[in-house]
Amino acid sequence: MASIARLPMPIQETYEWQYRGACREVDPETFFSPDAERGPRRRSREAAAKALCAVCPVVQQCLEHALAVREPYGVWGGLNINERESILQAKKAC
Repeated sequence: MASIARLPMPIQETYEWQYRGACREVDPETFFSPDAERGPRRRSREAAAKALCAVCPVVQQCLEHALAVREPYGVWGGLNINERESILQAKKAC
């Protein structure tokens, strides 16, 4: 579960980047897996989400947010939870 202590203050400017996200009008299920989703179906859904992220004008802000608050679910900034965790572990090792 995400810790709310790591979330930025609820100031509009902090979240303004989200209004420019390519995902803004896409079904959230594209980015978040249903319970027990595995294998080819999960890879296909994540590939679709990552394709949207690849053309998103705020992908970097999205990834920075996900890493800062340690988002535990979904595709954020073009990366899934395992990929984000790898980045955090690498940063911790330095």
